[in-house]
Amino acid sequence: MDEAADRNAVIEMPCTTALNKLKRKVPYGWDLNIYRGCSHCCRYCYAIYSHAYLAETRFTKVFAKTNSAEQLDKELSRPTWKREVINMGGVTDSYQEAEKTLKLMPDVWKVLIKYKNPVIISTKSDLILRDYDLIAELAKETYVNVASTITTMDEGVRIKIEPNASPGIDRFNMLQAFRKTNASVGLHTMPIIPCITDSYSNIEWLCAEAQRTRVHYMLPGVLYLRGATKKVFLACVEKEFPDIFEKMIALYKTGGANKAYKERLYRDIVNPLREKYGISSSYIKPMKEKMHKP
Repeated sequence: MDEAADRNAVIEMPCTTALNKLKRKVPYGWDLNIYRGCSHCCRYCYAIYSHAYLAETRFTKVFAKTNSAEQLDKELSRPTWKREVINMGGVTDSYQEAEKTLKLMPDVWKVLIKYKNPVIISTKSDLILRDYDLIAELAKETYVNVASTITTMDEGVRIKIEPNASPGIDRFNMLQAFRKTNASVGLHTMPIIPCITDSYSNIEWLCAEAQRTRVHYMLPGVLYLRGATKKVFLACVEKEFPDIFEKMIALYKTGGANKAYKERLYRDIVNPLREKYGISSSYIKPMKEKMHKP
């Protein structure tokens, strides 16, 4: 996997459709991904499999849909469009390395402002602060949720599992900045990784930062491994965390950790800490409060 080369070799791939309709409709029914592939190189990324249809084996190889804003404008202008909530970055991060130079997102935000369309975005990069004013403007008109996936505050661990994402403290500071807008902000503690990020001390550190930055909610989720992701992640564990490799193999005989592990994690660590630090588990409340009806 030549990750350094992939980060510096973005391929333009104009799209014929900007929005992807999802089977589920709550809390959103549409995805918008302006990139294919991701330079963050997170070892647990569930979307690694999505490159298969491009006959591309390296998820770190990035394709940029350079006409995304133009195509989105066409789709939102249709009489049949009902201003449904759009999720941005559901498969790949909208603010990964390529966005620094291509700057596709400002035009996307301008289109969303034009149609006052509600949106949810999750990112592991504080680069999103570059577009702060545009996001704040949209949040005045409709529902906007800015979330960040933060798995650990331990930089030694973070670099091994999310080598090219922003440090955890930078992501929290980004959320704190957006708390000053009318957007709701959320912490996605996904995935919680057994034996690596599931300790009481790590989850408490995240909860303490969540309280400091006044996030509206925290959504946790335990690591799930499937397809190509499982191979990539276990290779990372074998190299970077060899002492727990055999334990991880035993725990992930199937795609997910067993029920007993999950129940214990939530009962003994996650739920008590969310209660201790007064952090909501619901994104629905801020959505209802901030959603502007047509």
